Amino acid sequence: MGELITPLRGCLSKMAIEPGASGAPARYTLRAGEHRLDLNARLGQPLRLAHTGAIACTHCGRATRKSFAQGYCYPCFKRLAQCDTCIVRPETCHFHAGTCREPEWGERHCFQPHVVYLANSSGLKVGITRKTQVPTRWLDQGAIQALPILEVDTRQQSGFVEVLFKEQVADRTNWRAMLKGDVAPLDLRAERERLLAALDGGLANLRERFGLDAVRVLDAEPVTLDYPVLEAPTKVVSLNLDKTPEIAGTLLGLKGQYLILDNGVINLRKFTGYEVVFE
Repeated sequence: MGELITPLRGCLSKMAIEPGASGAPARYTLRAGEHRLDLNARLGQPLRLAHTGAIACTHCGRATRKSFAQGYCYPCFKRLAQCDTCIVRPETCHFHAGTCREPEWGERHCFQPHVVYLANSSGLKVGITRKTQVPTRWLDQGAIQALPILEVDTRQQSGFVEVLFKEQVADRTNWRAMLKGDVAPLDLRAERERLLAALDGGLANLRERFGLDAVRVLDAEPVTLDYPVLEAPTKVVSLNLDKTPEIAGTLLGLKGQYLILDNGVINLRKFTGYEVVFE
């Protein structure tokens, strides 16, 4: 872990988020190069974030004039399996066709258990994630509730299930509504039963295709998540380091991968690889 110093300088990674203990708000850590900073401790205080103009590829480290897919140089963006379109649309996986960009990477990341879940971030949504990424994925999305409903063996299978669920429920978060916090709690258990009943035929078809035990129903309990927000924005103004290299304001909250300031919000994950000075 890097030294806790202010100001600090380094290339941004997405914020590390851990669920709070016993219902406490999630814990946020800024990561800039080797440096780490407890952001919860900075709530209510002024901060300044300045982009130096440098961007480094999060994979190979080379300097790049533009970031692709949240942190990659163009050669890595075109070469890496983690940047292929099948990561966003897992049902289009082409591993079995022998055309995976990095077969060994695909075996490690895509051929492991994935969870299909319901979440409430700006209303009901369906999502997928590697089993090992629970609850990180929900925190990254700013979900206030989440419920794992199905488990499958591969990422491609999770994609087929998600496509099926998208007939009934959204798969995206309205980030503005998520940040405003005007999201009503949902009965996720009831939504699970409703959706499983409505999609029973489609799920049966997937089990026939991949095996009776390929799509497993989970008997999990809903999870409630809380975030360190002193004051939610009534009007969401998006801040952008490409347009405004220096951003300053009072830190009013942290939700998803966003800093909520008194003069706007910024999605730090969008600027992965950007070298910044933070104070």
